[in-house]
Amino acid sequence: MEYLISIGSNEHRCENMHLARKRLSVLFPDIRFSCEEETQPLHFHRTDKFYNQVACFHSALSREEVNAHLKGIEREAGRCPDDKLSEIVRLDIDLLAGDEVIYKPDDMQRDYVRRGLHEIKNL
Repeated sequence: MEYLISIGSNEHRCENMHLARKRLSVLFPDIRFSCEEETQPLHFHRTDKFYNQVACFHSALSREEVNAHLKGIEREAGRCPDDKLSEIVRLDIDLLAGDEVIYKPDDMQRDYVRRGLHEIKNL
């Protein structure tokens, strides 16, 4: 199955994005990443900019298994439930789609996701 994910961070952005790419590359060897893009925060009062990127990979794992791995990487970066109240995003990895089934339609409309998807499809 082909999966599409988004990766974002506004806290220790360089380190956390590097950690995500490193762990994802081990789990999913054929993963393709778009370039990172700096974006404005959405729905946050905190003005710290985000690094965002999308990635695409194949896996025989189920949606639930893939998501469990993604959340494990977030926890490794130090993501805590209380971070949301402080608008801290150490690392956020969202499963956007799998085999052309869209799980997060609003996220798929974001400009950086559309640009990143176009970029990785043309690699």
